[in-house]
Amino acid sequence: MEAEPEDQEEEEAAAAMLWSIQEALERQTQQIGASACGATAVVDVLKALGVDVAPEEADRCVQTRLRRNESPLPDYLLSRSEAGATHAQLIRGAQEASGGKAVGRFFHLYPRRRVRLVSWLARWIRKGAVPVATMNMQVAVPDGEEVPDAWHHQLIFGVAPRAVFMTNPLDVVGEVEVHQRLCSQSVLLVRREDVLQRLTPDGPPSDLSQIQSDPRWWKLDVEGQVRRMMLEEELEDGPRTAHVSIPAAYSSGVTLFALTGSDVAQQLLKAPELPLL
Repeated sequence: MEAEPEDQEEEEAAAAMLWSIQEALERQTQQIGASACGATAVVDVLKALGVDVAPEEADRCVQTRLRRNESPLPDYLLSRSEAGATHAQLIRGAQEASGGKAVGRFFHLYPRRRVRLVSWLARWIRKGAVPVATMNMQVAVPDGEEVPDAWHHQLIFGVAPRAVFMTNPLDVVGEVEVHQRLCSQSVLLVRREDVLQRLTPDGPPSDLSQIQSDPRWWKLDVEGQVRRMMLEEELEDGPRTAHVSIPAAYSSGVTLFALTGSDVAQQLLKAPELPLL
């Protein structure tokens, strides 16, 4: 008797692990530096592929960008929009740090795709691919918790039905929550206090218009958001805007890595993009 389609999907979604939880505890790399979650993930990707690379070398190859905390507001916001690394930097960094032994392919999950996330990840993990999630952690924040301050790259070392296992930090997160964070516009929320403390007393930062030459900054009206925040400060009462929304350099989705020349690497490079919903 043939299995029902739903049963087949459940079977496909059964646990697929690169490491056991105990192995992940022993082998995972803790965050190697400020904004270096991407480089940290690359270290663990290469480890899972059997290629040992020093964290410093991985960071150098990924070319992690840092926040320019001492800069005036326009340059600070620009640095925030690109701090850390993009998936493209992770792919280049893994390839360079491994001496060409590793190859990566990014799959966009925004706009929303027609995919069962855990089943899809399980199929690639069983083939020998190593996934890294690029997530907007400011999405799907549990009630009562503070909105995180950044996006995040995390190695996925395994999946189980409706659950995803990740490193840095070692965690198991529900499939729905992970999928929400993997399906986000490229936008970053910057905290109110981080904006206000960089305003000068002599008025609004007119040079914000310079970075708004990028149409994404103009579309989000970042200068207008900052001006409204300044007006709120002049009023004793009334609502206070918690964040300014700025463009982010990152795209949400999953990068799959494999050993160069392997069958799974060939499949990765030939695989089509996930279909849009």
